[in-house]
Amino acid sequence: MSSLMRDHEVPAETTVTSERTAATGLTQDAGVDPPCGWRYDYARRVDALRAEYLQIPPDAPVRLAKKTSNLFRPRQPNESAGLDVSGFDGVLDVDPAARTAEVQGMTTYEHLVDATLPHGLAPLCVPQLKTITLGGAVTGLGIESASFRNGCPHESVLDMDVLTGDGRVVTARPDSGTEHHELFHGFPNSYGSLGYALRLRIELEPVGQYVHLRHVRFDSAPGLADAIEDITDARTYRGQRVDFMDGVVFGPGEQYLTLGEMVDEPPHGRPLAALASDYTGMEIYYQSLRQRPEDLLTIRDYFWRWDTDWFWCSRAFGVQNPLIRRAVPRTMRRSDTYWRLVALDRRAGLSRRVDALRRKGAREHVVQDIEVPVSNLGRFLEFFHREVGITPVWVCPLRQRDPGSHWPLYQLRPEETYVNVGFWSTVPLPIGVDPAAGRLNRRIEQAVTELEGRKSLYSTAYYRRDQFDRLYGADSYRSLKESYDPGHRLLDMYDKTVGRR
Repeated sequence: MSSLMRDHEVPAETTVTSERTAATGLTQDAGVDPPCGWRYDYARRVDALRAEYLQIPPDAPVRLAKKTSNLFRPRQPNESAGLDVSGFDGVLDVDPAARTAEVQGMTTYEHLVDATLPHGLAPLCVPQLKTITLGGAVTGLGIESASFRNGCPHESVLDMDVLTGDGRVVTARPDSGTEHHELFHGFPNSYGSLGYALRLRIELEPVGQYVHLRHVRFDSAPGLADAIEDITDARTYRGQRVDFMDGVVFGPGEQYLTLGEMVDEPPHGRPLAALASDYTGMEIYYQSLRQRPEDLLTIRDYFWRWDTDWFWCSRAFGVQNPLIRRAVPRTMRRSDTYWRLVALDRRAGLSRRVDALRRKGAREHVVQDIEVPVSNLGRFLEFFHREVGITPVWVCPLRQRDPGSHWPLYQLRPEETYVNVGFWSTVPLPIGVDPAAGRLNRRIEQAVTELEGRKSLYSTAYYRRDQFDRLYGADSYRSLKESYDPGHRLLDMYDKTVGRR
C-alpha cells in the first residue's frame, strides 16, 4: 500500500470505491477501472515528496527549493539542497459550475489567474504580484483590493492538503467536526512552521472583462478614512458599485482612493478595447492616479497593474527613466526581476559600497505592511509622515469575510474595518546609528501595537518573545506545533520570522 494511502485524508467530494481506496485511487479493488486524471498524478507527486522529506536527517534543517520568493526578512545561510516542490506549481482542475478550483500549493497567482479567467472566474482575492504562490499567500497572508469585501486568500479556502512537520500528509477542513480543523484555522500566518500546503480547493467568483477605475483625491487622512469606512459598508460610491478599492498616499495633503467596478458593456457606445490603458509599456500605473480621474483596464491587466513596476520600486533601478525603460524588454519589467536584483545587491553589498565611496551615511531598510483599524489610520499616517517619511505608500482596506471564523495566529476584530499600509524603501540614519539595530522598524512596531494593529511577518521584525506571543496567538500555536511537528523538524515560527535577536 502506498505511503500516501496510509496518511492522506479523503477529500469530501471524492467517491470512495472500497475501504482501501483513498482520494488518489492508487489502490483499487478488482474490477475497478485503473486510476486516471489529476488525482492520480497529484498523488504520485505527493508520495515522491513525502519520501524525499522522510529521507532528510532528523537534525537537518528543512527548507523549500523555490525559484522565487517574496520574503524580505534576513535568513540564515542553508547548505541543504531543499525540498523539491517544483512539481506543485499548476492548477489541477477548474469547476465552472461549482465556482471552485483545485490548485497545487506552489502555483503562482499568474498561473492561477490564467487558468480561471477563460471561464470568466477569478480567485476572491488576487495578491498584487504575479509570483506570489497560493500556498504562500495562505500561510503568510495576502491582501488586495477586493479584501474589503472578500477578506484574505485563506478565507476562500475550502480544504487543503498539508505536508506536516512530522511527515504526514493530512487534509484540513474548516468544519469543527473534522479531525484537522484546528490546523485549517491555525495554518494562516504560520509561515511554513507547521507544514506546507500541497493542494488547496478554493472558491472562485465571476469577473467582468474590464475594470472601470475612479481615482478619487482626498486632502486629509481623516477624509480618506471616512470614505473607506463608508464604501466598505455600502459597497458603492456616489451611486456606482465598488468591486475593488485601494489607494496611494503621496503626502499628508494628497491621497487617492482607486475605486474599481467590473464592467462588460462599453460606456457611451464606444468599444471598451479602444479605451483600455496599457501600463506594461512606457506609461507607469501609479503616476496615472494623479493624471486621470478615470481609467479602464482589462481584468487581467488590473490584477497585475502593480507588478510591472513593483508598485513604484522600479524607480530604484532607473526603469522609470524613459531611455532605460525602452531598453528593458517588457518581459523583464516585472516584480520577480526586481526582486532578483535586490537579492543580488544584498549578497554583493553593492549599494553599501557605493554609499561608502560617496561618503553617504547608513540607511535602514524599512519594508513593511501593517494593518490598523480605519479609525486609527489618520493617527498612524501622522506618525509615519513625521518619523519615517517614505513616500508614496500603499493603502488597502480589509475586513474579515466571515465574522464567525477564528484565525488564532492573526486575530483582527472580525467586524472591524482595517487598512493595510505598505511602505518599502530605505531611510537615512543619523551618523553613528547602526541600521542593524532596526531603530525605525522597532518604532513602527511600537506605534502599530499602540494603535491596536498588526503587522505582516514577511519582512524584518524585532519583537521580543513575550510581545510576539501576545500578538500572534502563542497558546494556539504551541498546541498545533506539538500536534503536527512534535520533533521540531521545521523552524519555530518566532525563530523563522523574527530570528534570534
